[in-house]
Amino acid sequence: MTEHERIECEEVVAHLLDYLDGELDAEKRVQIDRHLEACRGCYSRAEFERELRRRLRELGKESAPETLRRRLKTVLDDF
Repeated sequence: MTEHERIECEEVVAHLLDYLDGELDAEKRVQIDRHLEACRGCYSRAEFERELRRRLRELGKESAPETLRRRLKTVLDDF
């Protein structure tokens, strides 16, 4: 990899969410892939973000308890 192709930690962090969302062009994605293979700190951060997103998706699948739904409906009806 040439000096021009290298990417620094700060740039990886700046693009990490777009990377995880699959919103980067192929060249930038490859640069970040290579960086994550070599940099334990950035790899750990990326894994943390992946796990956080996974857990948030799981939380979004749960239904609110019936008592909470009734209370919210009462509040909204009074609004």
